[in-house]
Amino acid sequence: MQQGGDLVSLHLPLVKRIANHLAVKLPSHIEIDDLIQVGLIGLLKAKEDYQADSGATFSTYATIRIRGAMMDELRARDWLPRSVQKNLGRVAKAVQGAEQRLGRAPTDSEVAIELGISLGDYHELLGDVSLARLTPVEDVETVAGDLEPDREVIESLRATALSDAIKELPEKEQLMMSLYYVDNLNLKEIGLVLEVSESRVSQIHGQAIARLKVKLTDWT
Repeated sequence: MQQGGDLVSLHLPLVKRIANHLAVKLPSHIEIDDLIQVGLIGLLKAKEDYQADSGATFSTYATIRIRGAMMDELRARDWLPRSVQKNLGRVAKAVQGAEQRLGRAPTDSEVAIELGISLGDYHELLGDVSLARLTPVEDVETVAGDLEPDREVIESLRATALSDAIKELPEKEQLMMSLYYVDNLNLKEIGLVLEVSESRVSQIHGQAIARLKVKLTDWT
């Protein structure tokens, strides 16, 4: 069995990889070294709390804790522009309205109609919304916070709720989210896999985030 120090040393590259992955679209005033620092704290905490019989590998558990620590830091800084928050709310409301009206996941065109804008304008809006990739699980954390559970329970609730919500996304959005968040591919690499442009990947991601916001609000 690996010793705690070995686990930390072996997973230092994971901290840097997650930080680089998150930093792609962050504002310039967010220093990647700051993300790495809080990620290291998350890694150390993961080493302390990890239970080998939990059913998850340490790498999987550490990834959740590292990314969670970075997300908490970014949320504390309130980095997301208000315009993006507002647009995310608009799109999420339109997705929910179209979904209730149609009884299924709406297409881009159907959401655009719900918003009363052209498909081109909707795609432009999705490009903006895609910046909100770090915030789809905040509603889960709010409820967990009301119950004052242990940090590990919060992370478990967060991961479970998000995983269940992603499984309900349209197939292409599921694949995109898996490639982005699990396999840590960038938008260009995902575009090659999906055979679409980088901007289209961003739009797919923005719509997936909006759908997740609706699903996680329902779960809450």
